Amino acid sequence: MKEPGSDADRTSVFSLVRRAVLFELRLYRSVARWVSRRPAVPAGNVEAVGYSQMVTPVMWLWIFGSAVEVVVVHLLIPWPTVRIVLLIVSIWGLIWMVGFLASLKVYPHLIGDSELRIRHGASVDITVPWDSIASVVAQRRDLPSSIRTLQFRTTERGTDLQVGVSGEVNVRVVLTHPMTVPTPKGDREVAELSFWVDDPHAFVARARARLAKTATS
Repeated sequence: MKEPGSDADRTSVFSLVRRAVLFELRLYRSVARWVSRRPAVPAGNVEAVGYSQMVTPVMWLWIFGSAVEVVVVHLLIPWPTVRIVLLIVSIWGLIWMVGFLASLKVYPHLIGDSELRIRHGASVDITVPWDSIASVVAQRRDLPSSIRTLQFRTTERGTDLQVGVSGEVNVRVVLTHPMTVPTPKGDREVAELSFWVDDPHAFVARARARLAKTATS
């Protein structure tokens, strides 16, 4: 039995802290990219596909509420020490939300000549070669949780890795064979990938054109 305070416990805690710090730094970098209009899209014949349209209005409401909170804290809290602490926390929360929204904007899905990249902000980036894809279809589906971005579903073919936006996906990619992909929680073997795009039918048309081109080359 694992004892409290064991090396395994410390390694697990260190890994969680490291992931949290890296995620935070990526959010700040996303803000810089967004402000300077430099999305993370490689040069060449690459199409960027957005997926943030549905959540953008909600995020702006949260950002506006956080900005109001900063002003309220400054005006209403009479104790200097408490006011400073609350201001720091409020400003951090405001920057975090701006960074999260920025990450959704500057890290779009990518349709390239040789591969499809499925992303979600600064945390998910999965590359799938076209010759490993059997089919791409538009298929809208609600996920069990609207909070968790990454969710897994067992199908007849194996594991379906679902990258949701507001608890929904609308594109399904079936692989020719199971493959191992990176996730924030470690590598996982998957047979399908489901995710959200702003315009699923246009995305599917473009993806199928790339698949056809790959099949004839």
